[in-house]
Amino acid sequence: MGYTRRSMLEGMGIAGLGALVPPLVKKATAFSRMQPWASGASSCPFRLAVINDEITQDFEKACQVVSGDFGLHWMELRSMWNKNLTELEPRQIDAARKILDEHQLQVTDIASPLFKTDWPGAPRSSQSEKRDQFHADFDAAAQDKLLERCISLAHFFNTDRIRCFDYWRLDDQKPYRAAINAKLQQAAETCAKHKLVLLLENEMSCNTATGEEAAAVLKTIPNQNFMLNWDPGNAAAVGSAPYPTGYNALPKDRIGHCHCKDVVSKPDHKYDWAPVGSGMVDWVGQLRALQRDGFSYGLSLETHWRGASTPEASTRISMEGLKKTLTKAGISC
Repeated sequence: MGYTRRSMLEGMGIAGLGALVPPLVKKATAFSRMQPWASGASSCPFRLAVINDEITQDFEKACQVVSGDFGLHWMELRSMWNKNLTELEPRQIDAARKILDEHQLQVTDIASPLFKTDWPGAPRSSQSEKRDQFHADFDAAAQDKLLERCISLAHFFNTDRIRCFDYWRLDDQKPYRAAINAKLQQAAETCAKHKLVLLLENEMSCNTATGEEAAAVLKTIPNQNFMLNWDPGNAAAVGSAPYPTGYNALPKDRIGHCHCKDVVSKPDHKYDWAPVGSGMVDWVGQLRALQRDGFSYGLSLETHWRGASTPEASTRISMEGLKKTLTKAGISC
């Protein structure tokens, strides 16, 4: 391609992206500024969405499926055209927003790879760089610049949320946990200056995998714009009971986004993904609890399951499962 990830970040930081931001994009005045496009969307208590690259790398096709076929108004952005969102060229970013506008889609959050890397100075994690990172691989030294990039993208796509992680999982994170928390808090403070929410995802390959671990981090970092991207499927994949046990440990007002996928146990390995509603996550109970507790942010289908002929076909099946599960929970979306 003729460029490195770091050079791309340096060349396409806030200044480079700022030239693209139109004057009509309003600055945030609160941590929740997004509104549904259509009045019909208001019947759903959540911002029901799909992570775009779970369908296809063809962004226009993904938008057509989400808006036209699924009838949704929200999308979570991660990668497209075989590039991570944070590495797109300015013309591609501009094209992505135009496609979103054409399909009347709003963005729940920037699903960035922020802090999905090794913690500097610690023994190399056994999880390091062994999983699909969705066309992203930024080392520890690139994280501050990556955060700047994500802030620019959040403003450009008119969302108030950026997803992050807390580094590849260490065999013993205790000696480093305070420093990791300090880094997360620093990033949250930077986001707060821009009226943005930083979402920590519980990820089985990172240092926060379960609801209980997430609750501990949230308690240590009290910043109100530091919230959780709650992923019950990820918690279940490491043997935790995400609902009700893990969920009950969480401060409900600190859940700022939710990923929806399902998990099954396998005899030959720890877990495998499954269509929503067909695995071991109690999604009916979880969805009812989210509605009961006033959760009103993004609920994104993160299919992961690839049992059908294509990612798109798999996502269609899993979305059907999600909608049936919502109906079972008594929720209209």
